[in-house]
Amino acid sequence: MKNPIVLLGSTGSIGTQTLQVARAHNIEVVGLSAHANAELLERQRQEFGVAVGNVCLSSVNPARLCELAAIPDCTVVNAIVGAAGLPPTLAAIRAGNTVALANKESLVAGGEEVMRESRERGVPVIPVDSEHSAIWQCLQMGGGSPHTSLVSSRGRIRKVFLTASGGAFLGYTKAQLREVTREQAVRNPNWSMGAKISVDSATLMNKGLELIEAMYLFDLDESQIEVVIHPQSIVHSAVEFADGAVIAQMSVPDMRLPIQYALTYPERFPCAVKPLSLIESGKLTFSAPDVDTFPCLALAREAARLGGDAPRRLNQANEEAVTAFLGGEIAFCEIPDYIIRSTKLCL
Repeated sequence: MKNPIVLLGSTGSIGTQTLQVARAHNIEVVGLSAHANAELLERQRQEFGVAVGNVCLSSVNPARLCELAAIPDCTVVNAIVGAAGLPPTLAAIRAGNTVALANKESLVAGGEEVMRESRERGVPVIPVDSEHSAIWQCLQMGGGSPHTSLVSSRGRIRKVFLTASGGAFLGYTKAQLREVTREQAVRNPNWSMGAKISVDSATLMNKGLELIEAMYLFDLDESQIEVVIHPQSIVHSAVEFADGAVIAQMSVPDMRLPIQYALTYPERFPCAVKPLSLIESGKLTFSAPDVDTFPCLALAREAARLGGDAPRRLNQANEEAVTAFLGGEIAFCEIPDYIIRSTKLCL
């Protein structure tokens, strides 16, 4: 039996794909939020029969997000962009609602609190990001608990391989990065994503934030997470267990698959995703990230190592820097410098 869902961030990329999954599997939608796209939000409300009182625009009334997240007996899909997703994540957990988490900033900005509340209340936090969903699925194959929030992975995991496409500028030099435009930065080679996360992918900050997210979700040390550039985005992540066995999760790059699994776990239903053909995929390549050219990943790792307030400050500075870049106030290559000035983190 699939729980009804409250979908926060329904008009973005993850939100619209979540509604595709809901249509395909007759999942009831009982709450919706968008930031500012009132027209699309109303069309979604009418299609899924959501009560007018269970819909909100967060740009008008952000406090309503927590009220929607606390609607009883549902799964809350948090697809909000940025640290604004943290309060509704906590509100959902405190209401006893399972969280299907696509808002990595909830854990970057408040990971200790979120996971502590999750463990104490016995409320699962299920990852929606493809990489963290992959790790979660690998842990199940390796004999772990089905819910990341209910068990520590310490002692069972030697290492996690967190894969990254490399973003729009993979292989660029520092000189080339000085010339890139906003239009180039918001195009990801493999994934359909919003502007902010596409820029994060291009700077490799997205992978840094995901590293911090993985630490909290799976109770890992920063040193246990190895970021690997994998341009084909077929291997979504892999886990090396204590005995040396490595289990990976593979599929074509399509967010509907991890979204569907988060909403229908423990069942696996047919999904409108192209089947993976290893023959057609051809060669799969892996390499180390170039942290000299893309220092945001190194900054995130340093924040993860320091712990405490450092991840939250990193996330805040990055959100400010990306906003400034998208607004034409700073160049793409200035994003790491902005973060360093704001956080005092050292490379």
